[in-house]
Formats: sequence, C-alpha cells, structure tokens
Amino acid sequence: MEKFQGTPAEWNRLIADLPDPHLLQTWEWAEVKAAYGWKPQPHFWTDASGSTVAAAMLLGRGVSGGGFSARLNVLYIPKGPLMDWANESLRRGVLDDLQGFAGRERGIFLKIDPDVRLGTGLPGTPDAHENAAGEAVIADLKRRGWLYSSDQIQFRNSVVIGLSASEQQLLARMKQKTRYNVRLAGKKGVSIRAGTEADLPLLYRMYAETSVRDGFVIREQAYYHRVWSAFMASGEPACEPLIAEVDGEAVAAIMQFFFARRAYYLYGMSRAAHRERMPTYLLQWEAMKRARARGCLTYDLWGAPEAFDESDSLWGVFRFKEGLGGAVVRTLGAWDFPASRFWYGAYTRLIPRLLDVMRIRGRAKARRAME
Repeated sequence: MEKFQGTPAEWNRLIADLPDPHLLQTWEWAEVKAAYGWKPQPHFWTDASGSTVAAAMLLGRGVSGGGFSARLNVLYIPKGPLMDWANESLRRGVLDDLQGFAGRERGIFLKIDPDVRLGTGLPGTPDAHENAAGEAVIADLKRRGWLYSSDQIQFRNSVVIGLSASEQQLLARMKQKTRYNVRLAGKKGVSIRAGTEADLPLLYRMYAETSVRDGFVIREQAYYHRVWSAFMASGEPACEPLIAEVDGEAVAAIMQFFFARRAYYLYGMSRAAHRERMPTYLLQWEAMKRARARGCLTYDLWGAPEAFDESDSLWGVFRFKEGLGGAVVRTLGAWDFPASRFWYGAYTRLIPRLLDVMRIRGRAKARRAME
C-alpha cells in the first residue's frame, strides 16, 4: 500500500485502467469533499512487476468532541477500493492493509461500497442471474469482522444501459410506452440544449422544487454549484447539464457525468409545468445519444430500490428507468470495518438522530431556495 504522489490527471488515468473505475474515486470528487471537511488520501497497490493492481481514494474526517474522541476519525472509500475483487490473494492483501490503516489512523470505522456485483436482473424473475464471486466477497468480509452498514451512503442497486448498440436498437429495447413518450415530447415542442455555468442557479431552483414536491432532502446551493462547476471545468472526468425547454422556458434538466467511458445520471430536476409533454423522456434519450457519441459504453442511471417491490419509495423512479431499456445491477452495498467496537457502537447510535435533524434543515433550505 503506497501513498500516491502524482498529479490529479495521473491519478485519474491510473484508476481508469483498473476494473470498474468509478466517478466517485476521481481526484475531482475528492477535492469537492475536501471543501467540506474530508481529507483525501489516495493510495495504490502494485504487483511484483510494478504494475498497479488496486487503488483507493480514502476520505478521512475527524469526529468533533472533547477529550479522546477529538482524535478519532471516520474513514470512507466511496465506490472503492478498485481492484479485481475475484482475485483472492489481492483482495486479502488490500483488506489487510486497509484494516491496519484504519487502526493506525484511530478510525472509528472504515466504510467501503465498491461496485462488486451480487447479480443482475430483478430477483425472482427469469432475467435474474446471481454472481457467486460477489457472494464469496461477502463471506470473506463477514469472516474478517466487517458489518453490513446501517448507513448506506450510495445506492446499493442501479439500472445500467449498455450503449454499444445502435440508436435504433437502443430505442427498440425501451418499453413501448417509454418509446412513445420520447417521440411524443419531440412532437409536442420540447427541445433540449446543453447548459452552461450561467444556468447553475436555475438548475438548483428546479432541483429544490423537485425535492419539495417529491419529498427528498438536498444540500445547500453552494454544494451543488461546487460539484457541478468542478466537473464542468474538467476535461475528463466531465459534467454536462442538459436542459429541456418548451417555448424557451426550462421545464426539466439532468446533470450527466462522464468518466472512463461511462456516463452517470446523478441529478435530475423538473418543474410542474408542461409535464404532460414528457420532457424527462426526451432528456434521457438525448443523454444516451450524447454519451454514446463520447464513446461511453454504459450509462448508469444511478439508483434502484433496496427492495424490489412497490412499497419502496424509489419504485416509481425505478419503473421510469427500467422503461429506458436498462438492466438491474445489484451490488453488495456499504460495509463497515469497526476499528473500535466501542466507538462504532456509540457512533452508529448517534448518527440516525443527526440525520433526522439534517433532513429537517434540508427541507427548510429547499423550500427557501424554491421561493
């Protein structure tokens, strides 16, 4: 385990060559988190020939408090570490190093949530396929004392569209109603344009309106401006806003990110006006075409239900994404290594209360932003 000493571009190139490289392991994402109290610590592993075989952008954060607790830290590797998780000897070495690192850093716990697949397709359907290698990783983590986290920062499951097919094939894979709505939006006068930094205040207001209407919590405006601007100013990874308009009025938008031949749909927003014209369907079709033109092989629609039934709050959004022709991808989710069992127990009891307070404040901020 070696600390990375190169440039941001060199780091991004290094991780792009590893299995399942992810946007949240890029230097730009770490810089955004650094502005909010996290300390990025990039590390990598090499084999006997000197080739890089694993990497992890570790984020560390001190825990506020008096006395001994002031020297404790929480550690997180978003969507990492990156490596061939099916390689048992490599996995053993990387996890040994990370567990030792957590102890040396006075970590309360170390959280990981790599994109290790447990299977694809909806469970219990003919399209479902399980991945034995993913189950082996879970068994290994349990033997080592890792715990399935009660705090899942990222979505555990997603819907992913393969983009190697032709545009005609991509349309054919969509559900019939989705394909109809894509064409309807074009006939009803919806147009799509690429956004610029000048559009960011507008995009945040639409995002705030969406959060209030749909009942989810968002952060303050400065956070999203920092995220969007950081990636819009970068060549690779990158971010492009797409805005749907009706008669020059913005009615919906998405923020599409790109890294290592993958596209990501991280943020979506819409207004109540002109929803009958189906602008969100045309937005996603335009996003797929633009990602394909950039050479992306997959489009990650970012988020599917934890439980695949209608009781899940994401069910409606999931049905929309599924209609676009994507496949469900199920991963192992976030796992915690409790470097200190005592402090981990105290921390996990406290966090739900703090999250409740943050949600209340977040809803109030979103309403003020919308107004």
